[in-house]
Amino acid sequence: MEKRELMYEGKAKKVFKTDDPEVLIVDYKDDATAFNGLKKGSIEGKGVINNKMSNIMMQGLEKKGVPTHFIEELSDRETAVKKVTILPLEVIIRNISAGSFSKRYGVEEGIVFENPTIEFSYKNDELGDPLLNDDHALALKLCTKEELETVKKYAFTVNDFLKEVWKKCGVTLVDFKIEFGKLSDGTIVLADEISPDTCRLWDSETGKKLDKDRFRRDLGNTEEAYIEVMDRLVNSLK
Repeated sequence: MEKRELMYEGKAKKVFKTDDPEVLIVDYKDDATAFNGLKKGSIEGKGVINNKMSNIMMQGLEKKGVPTHFIEELSDRETAVKKVTILPLEVIIRNISAGSFSKRYGVEEGIVFENPTIEFSYKNDELGDPLLNDDHALALKLCTKEELETVKKYAFTVNDFLKEVWKKCGVTLVDFKIEFGKLSDGTIVLADEISPDTCRLWDSETGKKLDKDRFRRDLGNTEEAYIEVMDRLVNSLK
């Protein structure tokens, strides 16, 4: 596989074309942003951890019946993925109140929901990624009704899988954000990443935050938290 020109550079990743039009290479960066890019910095080693963690989770999810864009890990920071057209929907599953949910509805963090909640936001930085309901997504033609149902089904399967994986690590999955894309034949697949950048992860006993909130909230020891949560994941798989 031959890596070719840079196709896209986002907040956390670079995407390169290859000699195969249906295959791209994702290169994970150490850059960190928060609050729609208003806060910027870097987390040393983040790219390596996010790459490896995403690939572990994607391969596990494939076995659970959730198709993903993953093809092959090429190096510490690079992975070959299937080319997809990203649906302009951010899909958020919440198991416990935290972050923007707590602020939006004026509730404390840490309320365990009877059932996981799902919410969508319109993937649009200029508009600040506004919340959407199903009807909004369909009215804006962001996806079809069938695609939306598929996304929901897969999202809850991802939640069940991730909760189980993190429980074995002594970590509570609070919430997470995922994205889906369409292959050239229209198949919906899980894309983007699953990492401490996109998941809220709390130590199950102490409640210590082991995710990007350490960067967002200037809690310190962000690198150490990323390393700790990755080590726990790797050790749980041995």
